[in-house]
Amino acid sequence: MPVYTVHAPSAHAADFRATDKFVFVRDGFHFWAMVLGPLWLIWQRLWLALIGWLVLVIGLEVAVASLRGGRLGVTAVGAIIAVLMGLEASTLQRWTYSRRKWRQLDVVVADDEESAERRFFDRWTAGSGKRWSGYDPLSVDRGGPPPTRDVPGRRFSEPPPMPQGGIIGLFPEPGGSR
Repeated sequence: MPVYTVHAPSAHAADFRATDKFVFVRDGFHFWAMVLGPLWLIWQRLWLALIGWLVLVIGLEVAVASLRGGRLGVTAVGAIIAVLMGLEASTLQRWTYSRRKWRQLDVVVADDEESAERRFFDRWTAGSGKRWSGYDPLSVDRGGPPPTRDVPGRRFSEPPPMPQGGIIGLFPEPGGSR
């Protein structure tokens, strides 16, 4: 089953009136991104990704041609870039949304986009009192720091306490005899 990520602009992350601004991005292989890479990037308005794609393609084709790779080498490099474009198209979309300060609200598994929307909004409206009223958009930001421990008085970087019997595994205790 396809997996969809749900994105919303930061200003409308938990607003019921702005649900028409929510975007569902399907994770997986995008055939049209592979076949028509630059046109797909233009259609999706992924301008920085388009510039990166152009720089990468031109740079690799010049490198292959300067290494005397021949026409077959240039074609092989183009095919590899096309397959990678199809595989990473949804990642490029999510990266663009995060760069534009959009927040990822949820991950939904569904057969198609309409079912994903239905599942997301059913879950969103059912949990509006518990989960979404105190929604913190930074808690699901992929660029933010990981959450801290719930132990008061302990810094985040401190490791958990050692087990009573020492280190578990094949390695001896630090400073112990061998």
